[in-house]
Amino acid sequence: MPNDLFKNRFRIPSARAQWHHYNGGMYFVTICTAGREHFFGEITNSEMRLSAIGEYTRQCIENTSQHTKYAQVPLYVIMPNHLHLIVIIDDAQLVETCHGASLHANHGESLQWRVSSEGKNQKMQDVANHQGRLSAVIGLFKQSVTRHANANNIPFAWQTRFHDHIIRHTDEINHFAEYIQNNVAKWDTDEFNV
Repeated sequence: MPNDLFKNRFRIPSARAQWHHYNGGMYFVTICTAGREHFFGEITNSEMRLSAIGEYTRQCIENTSQHTKYAQVPLYVIMPNHLHLIVIIDDAQLVETCHGASLHANHGESLQWRVSSEGKNQKMQDVANHQGRLSAVIGLFKQSVTRHANANNIPFAWQTRFHDHIIRHTDEINHFAEYIQNNVAKWDTDEFNV
């Protein structure tokens, strides 16, 4: 079964719901740093104090809809070693393709799209088409933060994947909104507090 193997050795099964296309909807997303390192800052006196990379991450999140016309992040929290986001993907929007594009900072000032001629081979394009817009948005976001860290010699790395939950009804959105709003205050008992 070569399709089930990665480099003829193993295959990590997708955590994505097979019945959902991820090109539209509302999602609760959690993204962790590699090794759950406290790259984004620290919580002191129940207040999150962002590091330089934490501040850049905040800017990226707040500018999401300026760079991906179909994505919005109306609510988020940045914790020392992870983020929680509510991401809305509008599948009704007509958008330009994201293949070969990346979100990056120009000398730490403003976020801009950069279209690259690299990586436009058919295999990568097929992967991008299959992953859905949610994965594309998260991938571009993670790429932007990583590039900024590398360009500024800031130690930083992401955990390879991210976790998402498809939000299906009002009770769920209210639950996740409350969770995000109280996350900093509950850091002492947070499962990510390592």
